Amino acid sequence: MEDVARVAGVSHQTVSRVLNNHPNVSTKTRERVEQAINKLGYRRNTAARSLVTRRSQTIGVLGSEVAEYGPSHTVLGVQQAARDAGYFVSIAGLREVTPETIKDAIAHFMDQGVDGIVVIVPHPGTFEVLRGITAHVPLVAVGSIGDERLSGTAVDQRQGARLAVQHLLELGHTRIGHLSGPVDWIDAAARIEGWRDALDEAGLVPAALIEGDWSAECGYREGLKIAKEGSMTALFAANDQMALGVLRAFHETGVRVPEDVSVVGFDDQPESAYFIPPLTTVAQDFEELGRRCISLLLDRLEGGVTGTPATVTPRLVVRSTTAALATV
Repeated sequence: MEDVARVAGVSHQTVSRVLNNHPNVSTKTRERVEQAINKLGYRRNTAARSLVTRRSQTIGVLGSEVAEYGPSHTVLGVQQAARDAGYFVSIAGLREVTPETIKDAIAHFMDQGVDGIVVIVPHPGTFEVLRGITAHVPLVAVGSIGDERLSGTAVDQRQGARLAVQHLLELGHTRIGHLSGPVDWIDAAARIEGWRDALDEAGLVPAALIEGDWSAECGYREGLKIAKEGSMTALFAANDQMALGVLRAFHETGVRVPEDVSVVGFDDQPESAYFIPPLTTVAQDFEELGRRCISLLLDRLEGGVTGTPATVTPRLVVRSTTAALATV
């Protein structure tokens, strides 16, 4: 730090302020210090720093099913938000979700000396396990709205499903089916509830509820059955991958989208705008979800408070797979 201060022509304290993102440093001075840091290849000694601050500047992220789009992008959102806040991330993935594996992973993070832990395990029993763990660092659970014992943040999955179904209702559809995710997933269960809520409010009996597994293969398989049965004019698929499989099945069987059946997905993954036809879907803001997670965790670190529930609102993205119900 003394070398950086000498090259930048500033005091040792000014270098410290820049490294700690202190607001009382002018832009010009900050740039000069950063140039000196880059020139000298300076790296702060995190081990020495942790001895002084009693913080490792590391956050543990515990996840499961991280190959799926939602969990993987939640992890990425949390990782980016943590880095923006000056923290490194240590990630642990669970192959099997049980109370024992969750407790073991939390214990592993505690052994690493992390400053806090974000849990992205999309199964209902996770929260009960976390509430029973005595941890000496803040815990934030994704998918939970939190309570006095556990901080939580989530995308409002139920509202997202309602947006999808209300859009179809406004187009005149009354026979609206749902291809759900696995019912033991928190998000899938919430989307089922939102689908039912919207239909109940419209005074309609829900059409078929079909349990899927998030995969395009599943969407294709179930899409073939839906095309054969002809029991619905609109389908809400619980993610874009299953919607993709449905579109393929409909294409092969001569079902026109959206003329014969309208289709809505969920996630708004980047490829959705390039499906044939481009997919109407519900977008989740994973970057905002990550920021809310880290904000809650840092609130706990600084003030020891649980923090207020942080719910992220999804939005409907209308493209070409939905249209008004054709009249005969």
